[in-house]
Order: sequence, then C-alpha cells, then structure tokens
Amino acid sequence: MDSYSLTLVFIIGLIFAFMDAFGIGANDVANSFSTSVASKSLTLKQACSHTAKTIRDGIVDLSKFQGKQDALMVGMMCALIGSSTWVLTASKLGFPVSTTHSIIGATIGIGIVIHGFGVVNWGWANKGVLQIITSWFLSPLVAGIIGAIIYCSVKYLVLKRKTPFKNGLRFIPVYFFITVTIIIFFIVYKGTPGINLTSLGFPIILAVTLGIAFIAVLFAIFFYIPWVKRIIINHEDLKFYHIPFIHFIGEHKHLSEIALESGIPESKIDIMNIKKNSNIHEDIINHSAKDISNKMEKEQPKNEANKSLSKKLGGIFTHGINQEIAEYKNDEYKEMHDAAIKYDDNTEELYSFLQILTASFASFAHGSNDVANAVGPLTTIYYIWCTGLNPDSTLSIPIWILIFCAVAIDLGLITYGYHVMRSLGNKITLLTPTRGFSSELSACLTVLTCSRLSLPVSTTHCITGSTTAIGLCNGNLKSVNWKLLLFCGFSWILTLPIAGIIAGITFKLLYPIFMYYSSVPNSI
Repeated sequence: MDSYSLTLVFIIGLIFAFMDAFGIGANDVANSFSTSVASKSLTLKQACSHTAKTIRDGIVDLSKFQGKQDALMVGMMCALIGSSTWVLTASKLGFPVSTTHSIIGATIGIGIVIHGFGVVNWGWANKGVLQIITSWFLSPLVAGIIGAIIYCSVKYLVLKRKTPFKNGLRFIPVYFFITVTIIIFFIVYKGTPGINLTSLGFPIILAVTLGIAFIAVLFAIFFYIPWVKRIIINHEDLKFYHIPFIHFIGEHKHLSEIALESGIPESKIDIMNIKKNSNIHEDIINHSAKDISNKMEKEQPKNEANKSLSKKLGGIFTHGINQEIAEYKNDEYKEMHDAAIKYDDNTEELYSFLQILTASFASFAHGSNDVANAVGPLTTIYYIWCTGLNPDSTLSIPIWILIFCAVAIDLGLITYGYHVMRSLGNKITLLTPTRGFSSELSACLTVLTCSRLSLPVSTTHCITGSTTAIGLCNGNLKSVNWKLLLFCGFSWILTLPIAGIIAGITFKLLYPIFMYYSSVPNSI
C-alpha cells in the first residue's frame, strides 16, 4: 500500500477518534468523577500511553494483516465508529458503560469479520481476551477491598471517635502524607516513561517521593488546617487560593453576613443550614446575579442581538457544567440514604481538599488508561497512512494524538458528562467527602497499577466496585442501590457485543466502497 493513500479513511478516523475520546469524557471519566461531584468537590484531565499498545495490537494478531494494510486501516476506523456510537448513545441514556469494553469489543468484531475467530487472541498469554476479561472481574473486587480499608481507617480513627473533628485535624496530615506519597510515586516511578526517571534508581525515587510527601504534611499543618478551621469554626468566606496566604489574611465576613447582605431569606442562613447545604454560596451568587441581570436587561437596548447570540453560544459550552448533579432526584433515594450512617458534617468537610487531590490523581489515572481507548486505533490508522506499512509492537504514540484525544475527553466531560454523573452520583450509595476520597483513591490505585501492567481495566468497574464496598461499610444492605448495580451490570454485558456488531457491520458496508474508489486515480 502506498503512503498517504486512503486519506479519507484517516480523516474519518480522526473524527471518530475525537468522538470516542469525547464519549470517554462523557462516560468513563464522568462516572469516576461522579463521586467528587456527588459529595460536592471538582476537577479535569491529562494523558499517558501504556494500555494503548495492548488495545492496538494485543487483542488482534496484526501479523495476519501483512499485505492487507488497507483492511487494517479501514478496520480500525470502523472500530472507532462502533465504539464511539455505542458509548455516546449509552452516555445519552445515562448508562455507565466501559469505554475499554467498547473499543475492545469493536476491535474483536473487526478481526472476526476480516479473518474469522482465529485472528483474535482469546487466551491468557500475551494479554489476550481472557486475561482482559479476568481483569474486569478482579479490578472492582480489588478496588473495593482497597476502598473499604481506606474508608474504615477514616471511620474508626476519626469519624466514630467522641471528638471526631479534633481527631480529624490530628489525622489530616497523615492522610495528606499517604495520598501524596501514592500520587508522587506513581507519577515519578510509573508514569514518566518519556523522561526515564526510573534510571535514577528505586532508593532515590523513594527518597524524593517521601521528601515531597513530608512537604505536603508541613503544608497541611501550617496552611491547610488553619485555613479549614477558619472556614468551619469561624464560618469565614475564604477561598482555596487563600490557603498559601492564610497567615496574612485578616478576618473575612461570615457566610451569614454575606447571605443577609444578598437578601437570602433568614430561614436559609442559620449556621446548621450553611454547613449542611454547601450550595449556600451558589444561592448568594445566584441571588446577586439575578439582581444584576434584571438591571442589565432594563438598561440593555432590545436591538443588541449580537450580545444575545454570544450568550447563546456561551450557553452551548456551559450547559453541561451548569447541570444539577449532587441533589438531582435525591428524594427518590431518601430511604437508601437514610440507611447510611451520617457522621459529623464539620469532620466530613475536612476531607474535601483531599478529595480534590484524589480527583486530580484520577485525571492521571484516566490519562494512562482511558485515552488509550481512542489512541490505539488512531495510532494504527496514522502509521499506515504515513508509511503504507503494518505497525509493530514497538510503535511509539505521537504526542499530538495524545493531546488531540485528551482535549476531546475534556470537552466530553464538561459538555456531556452530566448524563452519567446524574445516573450515578449519590445513587449507588450516599457519598460524602470521606467516602468519595476513599473511593477515588482506591479506584485510581487499581487503574494505574493495572495500566502499568498493560491490562486495560475499566475505570467504570473500579469506581463502581470501590463505591459499592464503601456503601457496604455502613453495615446495612439497604444503603446500597442493588437495582442500579444490576442495571450497570446489564449495560456492561451489552457493551462488548453491541460495539462489535456495529463495527463489523460498518466494515462490511464501507470497506468495498473505499476499495472501489481507491482504485480510481485521485479519488480518495
């Protein structure tokens, strides 16, 4: 096959790789971040490349495609079409499906259509389908065990003590140390193959990791704890960016004062309501914004259509992030939430910052695992288009492809992710900052470890497993939504065959068309 032929296949591959990555953001990333959003914390994304190689050339034997580069190129394009179509449809319906399942199912479907069942590596060796399927069952179990251990340590060392808030303040530096140690170790030792930091040797890397973790402990003691005490005890209106300067910042207005000044009804501003309803800031902002908006509407001439158009365009991009997630249809799950044990609100709030750290860590985990789902097929398409040759297992992934797919993940999360966040959110079990922190950290540990081992595990399975296990730590089966878990399981089972069928049918329809036009000079 000549290089730079079948350009249309490359262009369509780009489009559907973007859509697949968009679906990853809207689905796999969204279901993981639902723990942060449901317990009222937030974040975004990045990228890495270990699992892409398994998805690209571990599932289907690429040696069978020698001399059939055109079939492989069109096949990978159709795999992206099959995967993205199912993932985006599932996201719209609120199904928390696995994008890892989806791309693997689509790849298997293409392999079977082109060469029959023999081309697929069904076994355990060389990262075959059996090994991957096993990881799908093991990953939620492992994530659940780790999540339960982390949460139970917080539960018994802090939450169930006679003075939970004081104990929380004592143990916050310890959890900062543990969290930052895990994050830095994985980033430095496991997540930087490009700059080869592993050549420094394990002792040096461990020393650097522990040194940074110790700095994090000092940060927690001298900056975070004074800041959080002023918010929780004094009810001052402080922001995250005040943390480094907390010792130089004078007393801020109390939330109750700000609420009164903004015209919030008195019933909404007693201290307990402020603590239990973290949306009080939103009420204040929205109330003020409405006043300003009303004034502007009166002053604004009706013929300023251009401003109205810019508002609508801006609304397209902000629609997804303005959706209600944490409280969405919570009344329907009141019985389940009541079955969960509630702990001191002030103590729970101490762990919001740690949850933001783990959610940021989740972005690294998603980068190392989920970007690969779109990157693997697109890298194959790009390599064949550029060289006309079959890719081999040593093929490196271009940085621009990682960035391209990472941007799509961001867009999918912020514009479409609310569908899946609503589907999960507080609907598997009641989520609080301590539960969300434990769930995210355990899921990320599982995903990163498996990604480094080149096992394309599903973040969907990991986060669901860890959240369920933490729900069971309430000691009450009614505190977990078993119907929703069955619904999740059903959508997972459907994913592999549906993505494969869509990809296979698409290949059968499109491949003859591309081959016909490729034989016509200067056609595609």
